[in-house]
Amino acid sequence: MRRNALGLGLFLLLVTSVSAAAPAKTETVSFKSGDETISGYLATPAAAGRHPALVVIHEWWGLNDWVKEEAEKFAALGYVALAVDLYRGRVASDPETAHELMRGMPQDRAARDLRAAFDYLASRSDVQPAKIGSVGWCMGGGLSLLLAENERRLAACAVNYGAMPTDKTIIEKIHAPVLGNFGGLDKGITPDAVHAFEAAMKSAGKSVDAKIYGDAGHAFENPNNKAGYRSDDATDAWARMVAFFGKTLKGE
Repeated sequence: MRRNALGLGLFLLLVTSVSAAAPAKTETVSFKSGDETISGYLATPAAAGRHPALVVIHEWWGLNDWVKEEAEKFAALGYVALAVDLYRGRVASDPETAHELMRGMPQDRAARDLRAAFDYLASRSDVQPAKIGSVGWCMGGGLSLLLAENERRLAACAVNYGAMPTDKTIIEKIHAPVLGNFGGLDKGITPDAVHAFEAAMKSAGKSVDAKIYGDAGHAFENPNNKAGYRSDDATDAWARMVAFFGKTLKGE
């Protein structure tokens, strides 16, 4: 009962803080990725000036409404948030299609797209180029780490139940501090995998803060996951990300 009361209080506090902020401005933007022109959903703070920014990376479903809403929530907190469309306009509504889209997305193309998104944000007059982070869920969580591996300028990296490397040569390439939120009942991204990643990061002298939610499974932060959504854990994971980016990108 006490845990539920605390969770409700934290949820109301976060809702109040986001609601009190000016609504985000949103638009679809295009930018170059190699020889291609790709697009993303851009949410920007209402206030003028230069802001920290986030590359927002979708789940295996694609750039759907929930990911756009997450970008808007970050923008309401003062971040320029760019949700990259890695599937070139396609969005899945069933696991079979999602799996097909994910398997059809070349890893090297995704890495290129994410670096292009970073460069696009860094080029904007409303962005502080030294204060750009990344955040992703599920497939996007692993890709958030892939961006950290490939982009030395990345200032912060949040991973929500995404695949993690343990190879020392890859870990050495990660310079951004990493925050992770994971489900203890996740059959794909297991607690053992989380612990192995933590150990590899710490052994290399890297900054990592991972939390495992014991009663949660995969995708516990997404309310569209009717069977697996855990509102208290999702609220706590969001609060951890807000605090993490506040510290790493805003200096709070």
